[in-house]
Amino acid sequence: MASVTSLSDNVQQHLASALSATLPEAAGADPLLRRSDRADFQANGILALAKKAKANPRELATQVVSQVVTGDVIKDVEVSGPGFLNITIADKAITGNLAARYADETGRLGVPYAEQPGTTVIDYAQPNVAKEMHVGHLRSAVIGDSVVQLLEFTGENVVRRHHIGDWGTQFGMLIQYLDEHPHELDHKDARVTGEEAMSNLDRLYKAARKKFDSDEEFKTRARRRVVDLQAGDEHTLAMWQRFVDESKIYFFSVFEKLDMEIRDADIVGESGYNDMLAETCRLLEESGVAVRSEGALCVFFDDIKGPDGNPVPLIVQKSDGGYGYAATDLSAIRDRVFNLKANTLLYVVDARQALHFRMVFETARRAGWLNDDVTAVQLAFGTVLGKDGKPFKTREGETVRLVDLLDEAIDRASAVVREKAQDLSEEEIAERGAQVGIGAVKYADLSTSANRDYKFDLDQMVSLNGDTSVYLQYAYARIQSILRKAGEVSPAAHPELALADAERALGLHLDSFAETVREAATEYAPHKLAAYLYQVASLYTSFYDKCPVLRAETPAQVENRLFLCDVTARTLHQGMALLGIRTPEKL
Repeated sequence: MASVTSLSDNVQQHLASALSATLPEAAGADPLLRRSDRADFQANGILALAKKAKANPRELATQVVSQVVTGDVIKDVEVSGPGFLNITIADKAITGNLAARYADETGRLGVPYAEQPGTTVIDYAQPNVAKEMHVGHLRSAVIGDSVVQLLEFTGENVVRRHHIGDWGTQFGMLIQYLDEHPHELDHKDARVTGEEAMSNLDRLYKAARKKFDSDEEFKTRARRRVVDLQAGDEHTLAMWQRFVDESKIYFFSVFEKLDMEIRDADIVGESGYNDMLAETCRLLEESGVAVRSEGALCVFFDDIKGPDGNPVPLIVQKSDGGYGYAATDLSAIRDRVFNLKANTLLYVVDARQALHFRMVFETARRAGWLNDDVTAVQLAFGTVLGKDGKPFKTREGETVRLVDLLDEAIDRASAVVREKAQDLSEEEIAERGAQVGIGAVKYADLSTSANRDYKFDLDQMVSLNGDTSVYLQYAYARIQSILRKAGEVSPAAHPELALADAERALGLHLDSFAETVREAATEYAPHKLAAYLYQVASLYTSFYDKCPVLRAETPAQVENRLFLCDVTARTLHQGMALLGIRTPEKL
């Protein structure tokens, strides 16, 4: 089905025609159309145009109004204040537009695909091999997953990349210890759980660290093993692969609990770029982008200096010949641009790494790997804070394990579901508890602008009141209950009916779903979609309170209000899916 032109775009076209008819030199000017509490829409662009044309803004506005065609879409236009236009939409246009969205058999609600989709490689959800995932890993995973959903929904070709930490000197210690204690990663049976995998890794890591710190001969053997690993020794690589495989069992269990799809083919860690590192350094040095300084290969920047006033370089290769993170990240850029043919490189990474990525991106630009056709963006995110406003820690001052945090959210949510549940079995309560709990964690993250810190407060997150996913899920479940109670009566649009104020407000907001999705995808801003969906649920609550559905005055009104209910439910369902959140049919 073709996309549906939104009412705001339709009004925009009407106003643009009226403007150019009144003031030919204003052809193509933006009428600056906005939703308004004084009317359905308000256009503020005439003031600037009048100033430019040295005309009286109110007189110009009056002339424009005389050119506006009213009827099917625009019911009324009036001049307000110094030259604003207040626009009222015809009831039949609101219902008609929603009916067109409702008829979209693809389930897209008439949302168009991007006119010129490109290829975006998105780097997100980057845990470390042989290490436990903690609360600091939450935001990259949740924000990245939602941005993937948004971009794919708008038609972008998305390549997912999970740049896991699977390389480095600590693997020499781990591999050597495993070589000397070969059964440390063995399992009791074939059905190993994520918890068991992590338990094995954690135990082995602590034992290896203890031996490394206390046994000089082991320390020497471990360091030799790092050299073997980097040289590609077959036996050493096989041992390393055991750590990666064991860690993946654990990673997949955590991501499954987060209700996220992580595909094995998309996991390309630091090790995936090893074969490119030497060439990356050679290209940078030969082009003069990087220079040798005290034996290290460095890139310098005029505007980046340390506290002592001296330039702070990006070190691509250390003086001992080892490669740092910069070499890996620059090699990844080369791979993503030249092999994956990306137009956009998107990195969902902690804001504290902003300087590193700024230097890496600038280096890639100087080398010609990034240009006007290929851009790199860091979608920097803030820190998860405790209720006290400080970085989230356990009472003992330890970093909070991600699994513990998710389990507690599920437990809290299950208690809320059990309290409200009327006809749910224990199995259904457990299923809904997981959907509500994980949804609560995701929504709290996504409803905050990514670059801001946010407080992790489970009491607030699982509340039925306020800006929470539970409030949205409850609105959806309430609609499903009404649709079930309607029995034989089916939702049907009746554009001939006049709408109550609460119906109009809900309908107009539902019609702006496509614009919101487009904006959220273009700006990598899931919080804008979250804010929109909260407003949908709020307006639906007002509609539900003021407009009887099954007891409406006429059969046609019952059908029309059921139709409004169903469009709302479909919008909530699709919108929440783009945030990675489930919408249970019953709560």
